[in-house]
Amino acid sequence: MVHLKRQVPKIKDFAPLLKFKIPEVNATARRLADAHTIADLRRIAKRRTPTGPFDYTDGAADQEISIGRSRQAFLDVEFQPGILNDVSKVNLTTPVLGKESALPFGMAPTGFTRMMHSAGERAVASAAAKAGIPYALSTVGTTSIEDVAAAAPSGRRWFQLYLWKNRERSLELIENAEKSGYDTLFITVDSPTSGNRVRDMRNGMSIPPQLTVKTLLDASYRPAWWINFLTTEPYTFTFDVKRTGSIQDLATALSDSSVTFEDLRWLRTAWKGHLIVKGIQTVADAEQAFEYGADGIVVSNHGGRQLDRSPVPFHLLPRIVDRVGERGTVMLDTGITHGADIVAAIALGANFTLVGRAYLYGLMAGGEAGVHRCIEILSTEIERTMKLLGVTSVAELNPDHVRVLTRTVPVPLS
Repeated sequence: MVHLKRQVPKIKDFAPLLKFKIPEVNATARRLADAHTIADLRRIAKRRTPTGPFDYTDGAADQEISIGRSRQAFLDVEFQPGILNDVSKVNLTTPVLGKESALPFGMAPTGFTRMMHSAGERAVASAAAKAGIPYALSTVGTTSIEDVAAAAPSGRRWFQLYLWKNRERSLELIENAEKSGYDTLFITVDSPTSGNRVRDMRNGMSIPPQLTVKTLLDASYRPAWWINFLTTEPYTFTFDVKRTGSIQDLATALSDSSVTFEDLRWLRTAWKGHLIVKGIQTVADAEQAFEYGADGIVVSNHGGRQLDRSPVPFHLLPRIVDRVGERGTVMLDTGITHGADIVAAIALGANFTLVGRAYLYGLMAGGEAGVHRCIEILSTEIERTMKLLGVTSVAELNPDHVRVLTRTVPVPLS
């Protein structure tokens, strides 16, 4: 039996082990310092944001099966690491549409962003510019095309379009985007009608919002959100160029269930920059998109917010890359909550990825600083995962690094 040798404690022996953490005075910085994962940012966001805006971000369509499956697909990845490689230096830069991005992901277009935090799109665009990654502004954003450009003059800006029934209004939007230095246009094609977002209906998150006593009481517990809401300029919408129409009238005009591939051909002639089709969910539609003039596609089910039980983008990705990967840029979004998800997507052939909810959690948790923290968390996770895989650049990632496990297998119909 081992006998411990006792001695009188000496301060000099213990002093190196007793390094006290200096308290952070700034409350936002203190909160964000305790966030080490996107899940941590989500927990902070839920505490600080009224249920309506939080659920608008967090929720999906119907039973939320699509978003659950999309996230599960990444959880089921098994990495195949290499060993004894010098990974002391790792390069995360990624070429996308003719320019370099400092990281293999950009900021996806999201609607109603100033509901999550009054800094809204300006904060996201600014954080993205500082990180050296692209930011995509949504047609249903809450900041104008010009104001976002002014907030991030050095950043790379993309614009996402829903085609209006009135094509002249659509042309006005993309002309403004071109004049303001946006070099890429995304056309979202998976929304011929709005998905059935049950959480939003329960919370009165319609257009215009339907406020109830419950809604107001819930928001009252988040004083910082209310102060920001009441003391900053009223919400305006990216699509309301002239600032003239009512929200409901404009939203009705925005929706067009008649859009076809011929409209994509028309849009190709109207927009001179890069054209990306967002919302691809079949191999056949990926091929069609390129045939009608797209420079790239986003394999996406709209974060599970449109058709529930839709295809899992990550599972679909290898087949699409195999068929059209040589024809243009293939991006992926939906379900990304960790840097390892991004690594897996790039390894299976995606040229680039987009994150949406992840940065919105950061925005709700701490404004621009929260978005920066989101980028920091994801980039750290990407670098660590790459080092542990034994690769030193994004370009080295390939299918040999990933084995995709599945919990569900399609049943033959014949």
